Amino acid sequence: MIARVKLSRESAKRIFRNFLLVLTGSAVMGLGYALFLIPYHLVPGGVSGISIIFNYLFKMPVGLLIIALNVPVFLLSYRFLGKKYLLTTMVGMTVSSLFIDLFNEIVRLPRGTENPLLAAIYGGLMLGLGLGLVFRGQASTGGSDVIGLILNKYTGLTVGIGIMLTDFIIISASGLVFRNLEAPLYGYIVLFVSSRVIDLVLEGWSFSKLVFITSARADQIADFIINQLDRSGSALKSRSLYLNREGEIIITVIHRKQLAELKAFIKKTDPQAFVVINDTYEVLGKGFKPIHSS
Repeated sequence: MIARVKLSRESAKRIFRNFLLVLTGSAVMGLGYALFLIPYHLVPGGVSGISIIFNYLFKMPVGLLIIALNVPVFLLSYRFLGKKYLLTTMVGMTVSSLFIDLFNEIVRLPRGTENPLLAAIYGGLMLGLGLGLVFRGQASTGGSDVIGLILNKYTGLTVGIGIMLTDFIIISASGLVFRNLEAPLYGYIVLFVSSRVIDLVLEGWSFSKLVFITSARADQIADFIINQLDRSGSALKSRSLYLNREGEIIITVIHRKQLAELKAFIKKTDPQAFVVINDTYEVLGKGFKPIHSS
């Protein structure tokens, strides 16, 4: 009984946290549209991009257009992706659309800059930040991400490629509608910036480095990592394909600021060592982010 109460409390806490993320992300998106994207008719792709084009042609509210145009998308998502995805998409799309019209039609915020390039950059930044928060809240805003998921499911294309193709077609069409060749160029900037910011919000900043080390002096390097860098790691048995010789591979995660120190020690200890360094976006465990907080 106690476990069931605890579980329900954790579920309620998770639902509240997700809704707060969706609400905050939608507000940020709404500001981005009202301050930067709509005043300059910057098309970011997806259903929202089509809505900005229709807003230019018919002077209808962008948020209302997003809701109307998402109806067939919802039908597709229900048909191909299931009921759960439909519900979360409806929540994200409705809340974000209401914020767009709140800031643009009711409050009528002035444009945030007189420079269209700055509008594309900061509009993309706010759009990416808002979408990233919505995605972290386990929701969606509909549009091209639904099309990307459907293409992935039935054609084998990755979700990213499916979304990119959809957005590319919509952004390119804006040049024909606005009769301005610069319009899609600014749209591509918005798409690039927003995509990068979404990745940063979802994956985090790269504060750590994952290092693979193959060396004949693995014991000395391991001792340096443990006692000097105060890091840990793992040693795996390996066999060199070139030399056909048994050895060990050290795998460790260190903070970015420690990388230069480790490289200098390896160079001094074993100049023939083989080192592979990768970015890591999230590390859970002792010395990094606690697992229970993830």
